[in-house]
Amino acid sequence: MSILFVMIPLGLVLVAFALWAFFWAVGDGQFDDLESPGWSVVAEDRPEARDDARP
Repeated sequence: MSILFVMIPLGLVLVAFALWAFFWAVGDGQFDDLESPGWSVVAEDRPEARDDARP
């Protein structure tokens, strides 16, 4: 029973921290562009120019 006096406040502190972190991330613009990072995986890279490729 005495463990509840530790676990309930600890759980509330963790929930409060998670909410603060979420609203900080939203305010900081972390969720502004959700599509570009996904498309960068399938985007084709440009071939690099090599100096030794010339005859």
